[in-house]
Amino acid sequence: MRTICFYFQVHQPLRIKPYRFFDIGDDHYYWDDYSNKSIMRKVAQKCYLPMNALLLDLINHYNGAFKVSFSISGVCLDQFELYAPDVLESFQKLVATGHVELLSETDAHALCSLKSNDEFARMVKNHKEKIKKHFNGYEPKVFRNTELIYSDSIGAMVYELGYRGILTEGAKHILGWKSPNYVYQNAIKPELKVLLKNFQLSDDIAFRFSNKTWPAYPLTTDKFVNWINMIPKEEETLNLFMDYETFGEHQWADSGIFDFMKALPEAVFQGSDFGFSTPSEVLGRAKNIAPIHVPTPISWADEERDLTAWLGNDLQDEAFEKLYQLEHLVKQIEDEEIQRDWTYLQTSDHFYYMCTKFFSDGDIHAYFSPYDSPYDAFINYMNALSDFILRVEQHLKKQIL
Repeated sequence: MRTICFYFQVHQPLRIKPYRFFDIGDDHYYWDDYSNKSIMRKVAQKCYLPMNALLLDLINHYNGAFKVSFSISGVCLDQFELYAPDVLESFQKLVATGHVELLSETDAHALCSLKSNDEFARMVKNHKEKIKKHFNGYEPKVFRNTELIYSDSIGAMVYELGYRGILTEGAKHILGWKSPNYVYQNAIKPELKVLLKNFQLSDDIAFRFSNKTWPAYPLTTDKFVNWINMIPKEEETLNLFMDYETFGEHQWADSGIFDFMKALPEAVFQGSDFGFSTPSEVLGRAKNIAPIHVPTPISWADEERDLTAWLGNDLQDEAFEKLYQLEHLVKQIEDEEIQRDWTYLQTSDHFYYMCTKFFSDGDIHAYFSPYDSPYDAFINYMNALSDFILRVEQHLKKQIL
C-alpha cells in the first residue's frame, strides 16, 4: 500500500519588543512578552487546540490507521510552558496515542547549520532534551532542519549526530525530472535517508486552499484524492509538509480547512490505495532509490527554494555575521540570561523579517512580519544585538578580573 506522510511544523518566535537606540546599555531585556503571549493565545484558540482535538478524534476513530508527525521548535515549547500549558497538554495526548511522531530540530529554530557545526550540535542536543522532558522520555529518530534547509554537508552533519533520516524540500532545480515521491539518500552519507516534500500538493492545502482566484478552487477531498490517484503507481510515498498554523490561522476556519482535514482520511481510505505513515515508518520500509545531490543549501521558501528569504540582502548578512562573531565569546560565559538571549537571538524569523523581496513573494513576507518594513526589523534587531554585545564584553571582563 502506498502512503501519505503528513508533517506539520509548529513554531512561534519570541518577538523582540520595540528597542530604541537609547535603550542600548540601559535595558537588557529584549522580548515583547505582551505580544508573544497574546499571539500564542490567539493561535492556540484558532489553530492548536481545535486542530489537536480534531487529529486526536481521527486517530482514535481510525484506530491508529491515521498518523501524523510534528516538529515543535524549542522556542515554541518554552512559550507553551509560559503561556499555553493547555496546548502542551493537548500535544502530549496526541503523542501518547503512539501514532504521532515527533521530529528533532534546532532548539531556537535557528540557522546555525549554515555557520557553526558546534552551535548546531548544541542546539540539536538542547531541543532533544526538551522533547524528552515534555513528552515522557520521547527520543526523536528523524531530523528536520530549520526551514527545511538542507545540503549534502548538512545531511552528513545530521548523520554524525545519530539520525538516519531527514526531511527537506523537493526543490525542482535539485530534482530535475525526478519525482519527490521516493526515498532518497544523502550524497555523502548514503546511510542517511532523505524524504522530500511534494510542494505542489502540500501548497495546494497550505497556500492555495482559500484562494478564490485559484483555478482549482474550491479544494474538496474528492478532488484531492483524484489528484493523488494520478501519481504513478510505482511512486510509493507522498510527503505533505506544511506549517501547522495553516489550519485556522493562515487558512481560517470559515474557509472549510478543518472540515477538509476531518473528511480527508475517509476519502483517502475509500477512494485510493494510499494509507498514512509517520516518517520513521516510511524510512523503515521504503527502498531508497538513489542519492540526491544538493551541493548548495535549499529551503522551502519562495520560488527559488534557496536561502534568500533569510540571507539574501546586506541587512540580513550584516546581522547574521555580527551575531555569529560572538559565538566563541558567548561559550566562555556561564550566565543563564546571556545563554538564553544568545539562543533566542538566533531564531530564523528575525532574519526573515529583514527580507526585501518585494516581488512575487513579497506579500508572504509582509504577512508574517510584525514590522512596518524590513529596515525597521533590521534596526530593532541591531539595537538589541548591540546591547547584547556590550553585556557579553562586560561579563568577560568580570571573569578576567
